[in-house]
Amino acid sequence: MTRQSQTLTEPQYFILAALLDGPLHGYGIIKAAGQATEGRLRIAVGTLYGALERMERAGLVATDREEIVDGRARRYYRLTDEGGEMLGREALRMQQAAAVVIGRSRNAGAAPA
Repeated sequence: MTRQSQTLTEPQYFILAALLDGPLHGYGIIKAAGQATEGRLRIAVGTLYGALERMERAGLVATDREEIVDGRARRYYRLTDEGGEMLGREALRMQQAAAVVIGRSRNAGAAPA
């Protein structure tokens, strides 16, 4: 499967979306994803770091910097150009898919399925 034909999982999508405004550390990403989904999506720490590692290997995110906070390393991640392009393609794909359903719903009126 080529990278261009890949789709993102929901956590991956919102992890990348969280990085649109600039680099964030893990907790910042979890918080931003939760806010973007009004609390519906809760990304577990293990899920986050596993996804970040895979997306870093795929070139979608990159380590921006590391800081030491309270004696612990805090790594910040940033969206790469490729990650931004992938996020844009996925947003467009989802918009087009939603338009099919929304268009059918409007044409059918409020009739039950």
